[in-house]
Amino acid sequence: MNRRKFLINNLSILTVSIPISFRSSYGQISTKFNNDNEPTHNISYYRGQFWNEHFKNLSKGVILADISTRSLHFWNEKETIYKVYPTSVPLTNELTRKGTTKIIKKIVAPGWRPTKEMKKRDPNLPEYMPPGPENPLGSHALYLSWPSYRIHGTSDTRKIGRQSSSGCIGLYNDHIKELFDLVKIGTQVKII
Repeated sequence: MNRRKFLINNLSILTVSIPISFRSSYGQISTKFNNDNEPTHNISYYRGQFWNEHFKNLSKGVILADISTRSLHFWNEKETIYKVYPTSVPLTNELTRKGTTKIIKKIVAPGWRPTKEMKKRDPNLPEYMPPGPENPLGSHALYLSWPSYRIHGTSDTRKIGRQSSSGCIGLYNDHIKELFDLVKIGTQVKII
């Protein structure tokens, strides 16, 4: 098994239910550095979060996407499931939208159309990309009430743990599938 598959398969350690007493502001960073003190691979870091510091209730479940730690937290409505996933985040602060929104649509095998702003930045982008391994939305997409913003998968696993998107939050395809099955239309989302 290659290292990338090993990491993807074993990141499920981060996606187990964690007892409330364990949740605090502890974090983890796992990386190796070269002689110039630069990371040799993607940085995996997260800190525990408490849903009630960001939401009034758990109605329909909640998702907290933390841009600074490149992680996504999910709590179900009954608070019996707490998941933490590593993510990709927007390239720049200008592309990052923060605030509260909700899930309005769930799509398996989404097609992708770049926005006008994306086409301005890269005129070589296609007008439309059908579902498939080259599609930047990966295997599943959760559409937010903000136009053009999504939480989605990616087939390019190098993006996870990095600033690499045009505004969306990206997850490994295995993780977005798991999250997709847990969330409902109307799940509350906050991006910080």
